[in-house]
Amino acid sequence: MLREIVLDTETTGTSYANGDRVIEIGCVELLNHIPTGKSYHVYINPECPVSPGAFAVHGLSDEFLKDKPVFAAIADEFAAFVRDARLVIHNAAFDIGFLNAEFARTGHKQFNLSDAVDTLSMARRKHPGAANNLDALCARYGIDNSKRTKHGALLDAEILAEVYIELIGGKQVGFDLAVRPAARAGAAHSGATGARDARPRTLISRLTESERAAHEAFIQSLGPSALWREYLGEATTEASS
Repeated sequence: MLREIVLDTETTGTSYANGDRVIEIGCVELLNHIPTGKSYHVYINPECPVSPGAFAVHGLSDEFLKDKPVFAAIADEFAAFVRDARLVIHNAAFDIGFLNAEFARTGHKQFNLSDAVDTLSMARRKHPGAANNLDALCARYGIDNSKRTKHGALLDAEILAEVYIELIGGKQVGFDLAVRPAARAGAAHSGATGARDARPRTLISRLTESERAAHEAFIQSLGPSALWREYLGEATTEASS
């Protein structure tokens, strides 16, 4: 069973090396590339100001964040949620760099960047020379991102989960299978059967002309009363008289 966590963060700025901190984490769980309905979401008090540039992107203000838990208070539950799962992240180096900086402060085991799936790298390989930010990928794959007026970690993780499925080959099953797998699977099977009954496909013969002639010669050798002729509707007058 492949367990993956599609993850996104929001931060106070662009450089953890200069002291910027994580202020929001959003995660969506996938099992064998199907959403389970489980998610993790938290806002975090960064204990430092949000930069104007970052605020313009996500709209999370110092005032909004001041009563939220600090990272140390949520580190255990976050680490437990992502444990033993493969991370799926758009521009993984950015988010993992920030999270590892936070884990360094709390003493938790850090992430290995090489173990994560970077959907930005995947998109660049699949669509070289094209825009591959999340909005561009949504437009390319017909994914509704109309609620994404500003960046938000959980919403972006949910959207990224859909983008990721498209990047690895498209939806083999609907995302709503996580809610009612048996009923949906049964309905899909029933619908396929109904379509087959309503519009039977004509089978194309693969016999060569020489094979067809040899078969005809064999039928002729059986005589006018052969059952093969009755089956094929070719009984002779002598056989039917």
